[in-house]
Amino acid sequence: MGMVKTRRVGIWMALGMCAGCVAATSAPLVDRLQLPQGFHVAVYSADVPNARKMALGDKGTLFVGSSDAGKVYALTDAGHDGRADKVRVIASGLREPSGVAFHDGALYVSAIDRILKFPDIEANLDHPPQPQVITDKLPDRAHANGRFIAFGPDGKLYVSIGAPCNVCDKPGFGKIIRMNPDGSDLQDVALGVRNSAGFDWQPGSNKLWFTDNGRDDLGDDIPSDELNRVDRAGENFGFPYCHAGDIPDPDFGKGHPCKDFAPPAFKPGAHVATLGMRFYTGTMFPKSYRDAVFIAEHGSWNRSSKAGYRVVAVQVQGDKATGQQPFLTGFLDGQETLGRPADVQPLPDGSLLVSDDYNGAIYRVTYGK
Repeated sequence: MGMVKTRRVGIWMALGMCAGCVAATSAPLVDRLQLPQGFHVAVYSADVPNARKMALGDKGTLFVGSSDAGKVYALTDAGHDGRADKVRVIASGLREPSGVAFHDGALYVSAIDRILKFPDIEANLDHPPQPQVITDKLPDRAHANGRFIAFGPDGKLYVSIGAPCNVCDKPGFGKIIRMNPDGSDLQDVALGVRNSAGFDWQPGSNKLWFTDNGRDDLGDDIPSDELNRVDRAGENFGFPYCHAGDIPDPDFGKGHPCKDFAPPAFKPGAHVATLGMRFYTGTMFPKSYRDAVFIAEHGSWNRSSKAGYRVVAVQVQGDKATGQQPFLTGFLDGQETLGRPADVQPLPDGSLLVSDDYNGAIYRVTYGK
């Protein structure tokens, strides 16, 4: 498909005064961002420093986690014009609160070794309640992307427990777990997972699909990151013994053949840093995007030629991922980094939000000829 460029946005934005509002920052430039013909992108908010994972509240509040910033944000669009008019900081001083999830009126936040709960949060955005500690029994170390969390169709909270290393074999790490909303009954869901920073459930089958970042230091082109599908609880995807379904680890692979592990459903590419992902079920975009997986590729950090730095759409038919195409690009200018997508979040109207932690921004993608 042909790609179109967006209009340049380079103004300073002023936010109305409110308790917990963030300071205004320079709006990111979006003139270089490109999309297939008929799509448009605009700034939803330019005032979300270190914006990472996103979750929607029942009343339309967009909750956004961060990493180094240690903050959790709440964005509201009271004017219903597709642009956040207020950004509140509802928590600060937390330890890498990247993951956010919304369930039964409460916001859940991951903070490495613990999960916090903010009850009835949308009724108290200006005066957030003190958080409840749901669990503080998680490992106190994590990979660079913190912990992704989300509620599944079974009503349980799913949590990524990434390996605290490039490649290592440490008990208690490298998996996805689930628990009840009160933190009880922890169960392993997927094993052999190096570092998943995004997962979602396939419409219809309700199967869990997740991204996983491949290990470093095996060269520019291997191993690929992974898009995986969980067919049964406790399934093992190979880390640290086997990578991308067919690459034995040079240090840990002996005695652990790749055939013993579940292969990826799709290989997005080496070092692209697949983070947030969502199945698209909206009706705004053309029918060809229905039930596709949108993935935010954060981009490589030590590859000789940068890879990733884009949002892709992976086509899925049943249990099969059949291919991918670039969707939102332009975050690289040659080898210069202009932005880094971290997560994707469909909205009820069918538009798609994309967080960019490099610019502290969130973009909204729409479709209309």
